[in-house]
Amino acid sequence: MTSTTTVDYQRTDGATLRLTFAEPERALRGGLIVLHEGHGVTDGVLLLVTSLAGEGWLTVTPHLEPDAELTQQDLLDATDITLEWLVDRGVDADLRGVVGFDLGGTAALVVASHRKLGAAVSVGGQAVAELPRLLEIAGRVTSPWLGMYGDAGDAAGEAEVERLRDAAAAAKVATNVVRYPGANHRFDADPGAAQEAWQRTLDWFDAHLR
Repeated sequence: MTSTTTVDYQRTDGATLRLTFAEPERALRGGLIVLHEGHGVTDGVLLLVTSLAGEGWLTVTPHLEPDAELTQQDLLDATDITLEWLVDRGVDADLRGVVGFDLGGTAALVVASHRKLGAAVSVGGQAVAELPRLLEIAGRVTSPWLGMYGDAGDAAGEAEVERLRDAAAAAKVATNVVRYPGANHRFDADPGAAQEAWQRTLDWFDAHLR
């Protein structure tokens, strides 16, 4: 089983960030940043980090502030530092991606609309209250972006995901928004949807990080 390591990474300008990472046991395919939920680096986040490492990716999660205190600039700054760490580890620009689940899914979309990466994936994410903001940035993504969202089994949720798909279609890079009927925004009540979302995540990175 792949293990994780936690380090305090210091950039040349003195900025420091705690990172937890897992290295693949086979040939390195590239590097992935996992943006965690509002509860921090939980056991679930560590499982995701090690699972992605098991697929051949050097996978790292930055320790971010609680979501109530985290600003967009904080998120982007932490992502930039983590990207530099990947550069230090020999990962080329076109082989770097970002992925987030739940609140981290929203964070991944923010990063994808402000930074040019090889690929980005959002699974779930904050629901109705975040939709207007997501619509504003989805059409401006600069990294190929895959978004997967449950519709909570109602017509309003279905319409929201479809609006997000339409917004993302205006981007100048590849996008794909997938709706899972009946699933909630965490996918925790639908193992089938969660498994399919996992496979789509792997396929998206396979296709775009080359």
